[in-house]
Amino acid sequence: MNFTNYLQSKNHSLRTQQTYIRNVNDFLRWYDKDPLNCTKKDIVTFLDYLHTKQCSSKTKSLFIISLHHYFSFLQLPTNPTALLKIRGTKKKMLYRIYTPEELAQLFDNYYHFYIQGFDSSHIPGNMQQRSLLSKYRNYIMLGFAVNQGLTAKELHRLCINDIDLIKAVVNVKAAHKTNARTLPLHASQIGALMHYIHNIRPQFLQAGEQTLFIPFYDNNDTQKNTAALYGCLQNFGQHIKAIDKNFVNLKQIRASVITHWLKLHGLRKTQHLAGHRYISSTENYLANNLAGLTDDILKYNPF
Repeated sequence: MNFTNYLQSKNHSLRTQQTYIRNVNDFLRWYDKDPLNCTKKDIVTFLDYLHTKQCSSKTKSLFIISLHHYFSFLQLPTNPTALLKIRGTKKKMLYRIYTPEELAQLFDNYYHFYIQGFDSSHIPGNMQQRSLLSKYRNYIMLGFAVNQGLTAKELHRLCINDIDLIKAVVNVKAAHKTNARTLPLHASQIGALMHYIHNIRPQFLQAGEQTLFIPFYDNNDTQKNTAALYGCLQNFGQHIKAIDKNFVNLKQIRASVITHWLKLHGLRKTQHLAGHRYISSTENYLANNLAGLTDDILKYNPF
């Protein structure tokens, strides 16, 4: 097995493979020795060299990750990059975290403002039906965000066969950064989802289409259709901001769901529910728990 095959076996994307291979080749040209003899001191010296080239902390961190994979591939007794981290490269954004009740209210408010009580009189007559269908599709997407914590990419990849209405579950496929998992549907989703699948989605449909969420399009250009759906998600975000000033993006909703899971289920089960490959990814959300605790102390402390 060569290094490329090793990276492929780890399910890295083609772009990531190319980046890692380029970084490793840059290091080997600099090192100019047998990599099997490389030590941690050599890696530190290489980082000093990168510093003289005015490389950013992010670039140096990416070199460390690339080399960590390379030396793991070589199966050295001790990986010379072990425990090496570049400071100032990972800035986790702390969002304003929604409570489960607030998420449920956000879901309900979207239905009330954009479907049940939406005034479409300002929309041209020939576009009104299309607008209503799009908003109902967005409502179903919001349901998967607030109940299952799905990302924008996971929403895009969902297929009709991933939904099991009999068992009331959704099967989320694995990606290069997330694991596959099966998540229960919330009771508030099921009726709306059935209506979407049987009545709304067919009006978007073109022959052979398996994707659950479909944009309106006029051709079979997959790349354009993908871009169109991400465009729909951006417009969808603007709609939510109009009804909730605290909303930032779908990542905020996912962070809120994961933070609630942590309180309810603990680290290991939350790691599975969120689809995280590594427990460290789940641990990043513990900061939201601490932030929430601080807010509670400030709110309820009598002093």
